[in-house]
Amino acid sequence: MKLQHSDLSILEVGTDEAGRGCLAGPVTAAAVILPSSFKNDVLNDSKQLSEKQRYALRPLIEEQALAWAVVHVGPEEIDEINILQASIVGMQRAIGLLKIRPEFIAVDGNKFKPYEDIPYHCQVKGDATYMNIAAASILAKTYRDDFMRELAVKYPDYGWDRNAGYPTKGHRAAIKAFGATEHHRKSFQLLPSQLNLFDL
Repeated sequence: MKLQHSDLSILEVGTDEAGRGCLAGPVTAAAVILPSSFKNDVLNDSKQLSEKQRYALRPLIEEQALAWAVVHVGPEEIDEINILQASIVGMQRAIGLLKIRPEFIAVDGNKFKPYEDIPYHCQVKGDATYMNIAAASILAKTYRDDFMRELAVKYPDYGWDRNAGYPTKGHRAAIKAFGATEHHRKSFQLLPSQLNLFDL
């Protein structure tokens, strides 16, 4: 199924996040306003694309978008306000960084909070339905992956260049063996036994 614009008559921003289910690293949010003329048969939810496809689409999105922005919300803030609120805060911050003020906000998922006086709509699986949201999902995913690869150079034991901070068996084994880092989310269950790694 080809993606579509949800409404061509207004200036709409699509917003999405990546990394919500990770044990380490930020949750990364993006906001994208595409022109009504934008078309791309490959564009889709970032999870449905290969890494090569995502990185090929990113410069096309950035070059052709009317406006775009990406924001990282770090582990400390996630622990302080919880991951859902951090995701919403990230999306709102990304919208606030846009050089163009949108007239409508299209949000992936089913949770959001009013932003200024701009109307919004939440769409479950919106990243597989609407172009603006799909474009935002690709920017959020690729920029977060880049961030985690950079962290992996400093913390090579956790395999973040491969698992991006998600709770894989290898990542959990590394946490058990080496403990948690400052980039791990203290409010998440890092190990099934819920060991208090931060007191070790």
